[in-house]
Amino acid sequence: MTQPSTHTLSRRTFLQTTAIASSTLVRSPSSLLQAADDADPYGGFKMSIQSYSLRAFDVDTALKHSQTLGLKYWEAFSGHIPMSTVPAHVKEQRAKLDDAGITLLAYGVLNFDDNETKSREIFDFAQAMGLVSISANPQKKPAVFDLLDKMVEEYGIPIAIHNHGPGATYDKIDDVETWTNDRHPLIGACIDTGHFLRSDEDPVMAIDRLKGRVFGVHLKDVKTIRNADEQAHLKAELPDRAFKRLQKEGKLMTILGEGELDVSGCLKSLRQQNYDRSLSLEYEENMENPLSDIEVCLKTVREAVKKLG
Repeated sequence: MTQPSTHTLSRRTFLQTTAIASSTLVRSPSSLLQAADDADPYGGFKMSIQSYSLRAFDVDTALKHSQTLGLKYWEAFSGHIPMSTVPAHVKEQRAKLDDAGITLLAYGVLNFDDNETKSREIFDFAQAMGLVSISANPQKKPAVFDLLDKMVEEYGIPIAIHNHGPGATYDKIDDVETWTNDRHPLIGACIDTGHFLRSDEDPVMAIDRLKGRVFGVHLKDVKTIRNADEQAHLKAELPDRAFKRLQKEGKLMTILGEGELDVSGCLKSLRQQNYDRSLSLEYEENMENPLSDIEVCLKTVREAVKKLG
């Protein structure tokens, strides 16, 4: 792994202000894992990673990194596990996961329209891979949801509607709530905490309001940076797309625990609902060298679990 650039270090100096971050980044993966000496450091949650967090690596390397991080579960995106129901392909993908000791729980985010053949291919893939949910972005059309009602009833695999921030198909809690109300009980939400924060929504409230229909969670954090001087400081450190979003929204994706997400509150609400599906860390920043940051994110989850008792 290459050494971080001067710009990368500067950005981390600005972002990583907590004691947890500074103490953890200097530790190796092995020492970090040894510190989590509880038999179940995630308190019964199926702690996974959205493999998009490791998108700079091929699937084999991403699986190895997941092992190093002590993770046993995945939510995959198509760049790591292409969607196909060809038996040889399914067998190969399942063997890769089995060899790595990784269980694939979820997959996505996938678009849905009213094409039944296309939808059936997705559900056939989900069934063949043993998924417990599909993270989805369905069109807001009654015909699409009529079809999804039919598919989830037939396959028994939930659809988890993924909110994706300002301007997306599903932006606010109301968007997801409106389109899941009165639908099949297996049509629900994949709550992306970071994107709800970007939309000025409370992720804990989202979990509570969508109780009984939470079939997926993407844990990510966001911090508000409205000060012009701070934004100018970050201009050279951020990719153009991220900086333009910061200018527009005044919000910056950051390491879990260093933004405004109430991690403990989210986990408390999920535990109260007996949530037993994928709890997926999704870290979108520092694409080329994300492991140290991901370790900090995971430590934040473990510390939050301890607080739950």
